[in-house]
Amino acid sequence: MFMAPRPTPDSSTVKAAPAGPEREAAFQRMLELVAARRGEIDKLTYVPRDVVAAMKEAGIFRAATPAMFGGDALPPHVFLEMVERVSRVDGSTGWVAAFGSANTYTAALPLSAQAKMYAEGPDQVFAGGLYPLQPAQKAEGGWTVSGRWRFASGCMGADWIGVGITTPGNDASGLPIVRMAVAPAHEVEIVPNWDVIGMQGTGSHDTRVENKFYAEEWVCVRGAPGVVDEPLYRYPAMPYQAQVHAAVNLGLARAALDLAVEMSGAAKLMPGHARLADRAYFRTTLAKGEAALRAARLFYYDAAAKAWDVIAAGDELSLELRTLLRLSATHAAQTGNDIVQDCYRVCGMATIEKTNRMQQIARDAMVVIQHQSLNDATLENCGTILTGLAPPPNFPG
Repeated sequence: MFMAPRPTPDSSTVKAAPAGPEREAAFQRMLELVAARRGEIDKLTYVPRDVVAAMKEAGIFRAATPAMFGGDALPPHVFLEMVERVSRVDGSTGWVAAFGSANTYTAALPLSAQAKMYAEGPDQVFAGGLYPLQPAQKAEGGWTVSGRWRFASGCMGADWIGVGITTPGNDASGLPIVRMAVAPAHEVEIVPNWDVIGMQGTGSHDTRVENKFYAEEWVCVRGAPGVVDEPLYRYPAMPYQAQVHAAVNLGLARAALDLAVEMSGAAKLMPGHARLADRAYFRTTLAKGEAALRAARLFYYDAAAKAWDVIAAGDELSLELRTLLRLSATHAAQTGNDIVQDCYRVCGMATIEKTNRMQQIARDAMVVIQHQSLNDATLENCGTILTGLAPPPNFPG
């Protein structure tokens, strides 16, 4: 059995800087490191562990750790801005940073398992590729699992890895119940097969286990409410997943607009041709993009903040507000991609060079809108609810 070599140095015991100015300084250092290593991350096809360590120091991977285990359990709209800031520097690293929210999934594990997970501290990195679901066989005290799963983003720097399983029985709609089985990362094989055009640095390799036993305490229903009595774990998990991925395209759109401005006064390639800044279509595209990004961000963060206020007050989210969480996320992702592609188009021939950052931004942004939680089907489902028809199964989550 081939086990992918794990990058060094080990980051398992790295802790976040103290909250406040020290944490912000660590965040800025991490952004500078990512900017300097962006090309390396793309070539490696994963975020190396020393960069993951810097992300831990910046507080990214304790953002969704329960406060009872020393974590920050941040309001989603606060964490989403962190992801957006990282994505402005590098899309792949932003995508991996988004999994700082993934401990909302593991919050559904029994408290005994979570206590073991956070025994070494709250800065734990979780990764998981849950599909295709694999059947689990009942064993004494748990389940025996064999199979292979796709798209385990960030697995090369993870401390814990989850896989998707099914057990006997279906949900109320007759569909299999998606369960997640969690284990220390070193117990799960990584199959290095991430060979893509966009988001190349996310390390979204396959994972595999063979006849692996998972004790019952390490298995939970995917997206189930957390057993921890803290507001974050009452926030709907599936809309939050959509939001953290959408934040990447908000950051990439900002990066594209900034880069377009930088390129606008560049030297002319051909005699007699106007600079980009002298061209009306360029200026108009830039203005429209700026307006579209600011409008998309307002809808996106407003929905998240309103949802948090409801939850923090101890109330249940309405179907309308849960739908708006999904709609604002998809709108943000797709608007961000539109802005990036417009910038790519009007910035001229220079953008086709592999060394031009707009090339990477464009490829990364296209990947985000391919995600199941952000594609056109979510718009159709939102429209179904907005018209008053019955919600589709398991939507909006």
